[in-house]
Amino acid sequence: MTAPAAEITVRTEGLRKSFGDIRAVDGLDLRIERGEIFGLVGSDGAGKTTTLRLLSGLLAPDEGTVEVAGIDVRSDPEEARRRLGYLPQTFALHGDLTVAENIAYFADLFCQPRNRVPARRDELLSATGLAPFTDRLARDLSGGMKQKAALICALIHRPEVLLLDEPTRGVDPVSRRDLWRIIYGLPAEGVTIIVTTPDAEEAERCARLGVIAEGRIIAGGTPDELVARHAASLVEIAADDPRAARRELLAVGGVRAVSALGGELRVSVAEGGPGVEELSRALADGGVQVREARAVEPRLEDALLLMEASRAASSSYAGQAGGDADA
Repeated sequence: MTAPAAEITVRTEGLRKSFGDIRAVDGLDLRIERGEIFGLVGSDGAGKTTTLRLLSGLLAPDEGTVEVAGIDVRSDPEEARRRLGYLPQTFALHGDLTVAENIAYFADLFCQPRNRVPARRDELLSATGLAPFTDRLARDLSGGMKQKAALICALIHRPEVLLLDEPTRGVDPVSRRDLWRIIYGLPAEGVTIIVTTPDAEEAERCARLGVIAEGRIIAGGTPDELVARHAASLVEIAADDPRAARRELLAVGGVRAVSALGGELRVSVAEGGPGVEELSRALADGGVQVREARAVEPRLEDALLLMEASRAASSSYAGQAGGDADA
């Protein structure tokens, strides 16, 4: 028996947005299934926040299609927003209102029937641990508590899609753990979640990822698929002179890329390429003292760093080629 086709809750095609000469989103295509936790991963300036603003209808695209929960956001942004919860990096809690008053305000903003709000409010307060703090002014909350209160306000109307823009930036580890515990429970309610992050450790919490750079998706898949595809063989090297070591390693045939992580170098090696002994010997021949070298299991962070290194090298080559052609 054929499995039913997955329901696509968020869809974009050829989405583009420019600000003057800067193209923030450049031909973005997304397909995100109902109940999925999808991570949009990229460095600052990659286009993550602009993408969420386009999905929420806060920005109008220059080109392309964007649909959320079956609604064409370009033609009916108000209806799309009723089906969305959005937690931007700086959520506009009203500092001179209490936690309870902020929740009531956002419930009214989304036209929630007043007889349904108390049960939903109490459910979310219990999940976030904020029930003892409902009378506290929002401006007096800690950073982690503010994010939890903001998440309650974003969820009070039971949205079908939740957009989270780096929700744990600047949040303490305990609050980060609590926020993710709440997020993990939402797909069971049918909520589709898109979370942006520059952080590999946080990206590993997502079911599927899209790696974004210069407004384009450059890779996609589960965290394990991205690691297998982009960082299959890895050697970690501790050397007395990391800069000289990196230069020598990049000259070795079969070395795909070298990235720094902490005090060590992480060396991505092509299939059939040099192993630990060959790399150590190449460094010794180059006059670099090696303290330790060992094969290691690659992580998502390695894959992301290597993708970035490969992209930067391609851009540099393209720039040089363009310069040669002009000359």
